[in-house]
Amino acid sequence: MSDRPRRLRRTAALRDLCAETYISPDSLVQPHFALAQQDGEQPIDSLAGIARMGIDPLLRRVEADLELGIRNVLLFGVTKDKDPEGRTGERQDGPAHQAVRALKQRFADDVTVMADVCLCTYTDHGHCGLLKDGDVDNDPSLERLAAQSVSLAEAGADVIAPSDMMDGRVHAIRAGLDQSGFESRAIMSYAAKYASNFYGPFREAADSAPKDAGPKDRKGYQMDFRNRNEAVREALLDQQEGADILMVKPALAYLDIIADVAAAVERPVAAYLVSGEYAAVELLAREGLADRGELVREHFTAVRRAGASILITYHARAALENGWLNNR
Repeated sequence: MSDRPRRLRRTAALRDLCAETYISPDSLVQPHFALAQQDGEQPIDSLAGIARMGIDPLLRRVEADLELGIRNVLLFGVTKDKDPEGRTGERQDGPAHQAVRALKQRFADDVTVMADVCLCTYTDHGHCGLLKDGDVDNDPSLERLAAQSVSLAEAGADVIAPSDMMDGRVHAIRAGLDQSGFESRAIMSYAAKYASNFYGPFREAADSAPKDAGPKDRKGYQMDFRNRNEAVREALLDQQEGADILMVKPALAYLDIIADVAAAVERPVAAYLVSGEYAAVELLAREGLADRGELVREHFTAVRRAGASILITYHARAALENGWLNNR
């Protein structure tokens, strides 16, 4: 059974996350970059104030964020242990799995743990699927994505978030989760993920840029930013295949897409305010060209106004620390 509305009612945090409300702490998701080590932090030069973290600093950070009201996190594993098939992404000793397990052991259902699913961070070629004859091979990639999803559910992830943009991956992941006894785990698909120029800082942070093998970019599977109607097609396909939340990425340059998807689907819509958008705000503020809080509040409001009920943003913590959501 692919259509189970109760998945999003399973915990209080999930119910608050998907409530149809205005901007509130419950609607914010803070991304984190996890390392497979107990301690230590690695500041990310292109993302001021953001760091790759070992387990202990991650737990401290999430605990402090929880006190602010941030109950939702999105995890990305970062590793140098790479291979052509991205098998580290399936291992319980991998960075994302260790982080998921530690967070659920510490915070249980007080924190909704979302786990990104993709191969790019774990493959030595940096692409989101397996390579064959110099191109990304869609259907064999589905098995690896489903296996990674099941392994993250085994670690305790509440929400599986496939970002790869392979055709049919939501169906494969839903089937894998259900067959493994994880019918209650939700899927948040990156339904309309564009081949954007705003991803640069993230690719540095996660060491996930395409390498020499395979295509030079991801335009063969991520969406063409000239296309609008195709986003609705992608979102409806993911909904049909069993996605519980549908994401548009990036956000600010794609407000029309957010509005279109929100009008077309019967699921909560998330928008990812991506690393390049975060970096642009930080640069404007650092140069004294705009007020940081006002920029963030305007950004959040525009995305929410367009129809997104869930905002994934590196600014979640700063917004609550500084009271920007309540600033009038």
